[in-house]
Amino acid sequence: MSSSDSLRRTPLHAVHVEMGARMVPFAGWDMPVQYTGIVDEHKAVRQSVGVFDISHMGQFIVSGPGAEVFLNRVLTNNVAKLQPGQGQYTLLLNGRGGVIDDLIAYRTSEREFYLVVNASRIDADWAHLESLLTKEDDVLMANASDFTAGLAIQGPRAREVAAAVFGGASAYPEHNAILVSMTEQGPMWLCGTGYTGEEGFEFFMPLETAEAWFRKIVAAVKAAGGMPCGLGARDTLRLEMGYPLNGNDLSEERTPLQAGLGFFVDFEKGDFHGREALVAQKAAGLPDKLAAFRMTGAAPPPRPHYPVVYGGQVIGEVCSGTQSPSLGAGIGMAYVPLSAATSGSSLEIEIRGRRFPAEVVRKPFYRKPSA
Repeated sequence: MSSSDSLRRTPLHAVHVEMGARMVPFAGWDMPVQYTGIVDEHKAVRQSVGVFDISHMGQFIVSGPGAEVFLNRVLTNNVAKLQPGQGQYTLLLNGRGGVIDDLIAYRTSEREFYLVVNASRIDADWAHLESLLTKEDDVLMANASDFTAGLAIQGPRAREVAAAVFGGASAYPEHNAILVSMTEQGPMWLCGTGYTGEEGFEFFMPLETAEAWFRKIVAAVKAAGGMPCGLGARDTLRLEMGYPLNGNDLSEERTPLQAGLGFFVDFEKGDFHGREALVAQKAAGLPDKLAAFRMTGAAPPPRPHYPVVYGGQVIGEVCSGTQSPSLGAGIGMAYVPLSAATSGSSLEIEIRGRRFPAEVVRKPFYRKPSA
């Protein structure tokens, strides 16, 4: 049995293979890492538009009279601030304040929420939410992950693709918004969020409709000058924006405060799981912080787990690292002591036994050129 036989497949797997994608294991799934090439796909999203298969991601529906109160008890952000049709980035923490997952929570009605979670954390998230649910909560949870497929359409021409696929008069989800429609095949969700820093939307639909939608969207993307994209470009795009990747930059061993995500923690809303640990950490001072760095000379690109050196001492390792197609330089993120985390600090990255200079910079690495 080959290693790919034990991997899960999205409903678009056969189409990816047909389109010439190179498949790789990711979070227990056999996923396309690229079709034509990572740099070409990256540039297509920055300049025109690309479409990604995100069917491996999980979707939970949390509903009932107690849904808002329950989610505010288990998530860091304040879902009470959401109007129906709005979404927010938020985090699910363990009792030590460590990050179990980062996710998007959308309010679809007064009593219903739609959560989009990371593929590698579906089971852990579900188990954690169930463990915090009490009989008094008056909440119903449904795991829709196995019944849905998802696509992310990203890039400055995403609206053009939406108009071609859904019709010019169709509503388009604004940033951090969600549109839900019922069809004969079941519900469809259009979400105005993304992981690339570009305009775009995510589209979740019933599993059995995925291939037809994907083929239609790929045709519209190509007509708009774009292309289907794999996980390789998704990774370089998100890292240029300084967006964290769960399992690389986020873990159960570090808090959102260390990861620089304090903006998404609402201490004023009342108690939530992990709050006490965060309050204690704020009072004691952070032991380290996730810093962004850029290679300053001719150097190979930094990769995860490469040693990070400050003041001649190894102080940590690269969490995420790559060659930025937009900047033409190596970029990465690493947890470093606060003394080394300020913009302009000099670091070295050890690559195959040699040390190369790097500088701590502010996020995002990439900023869109002004028109």
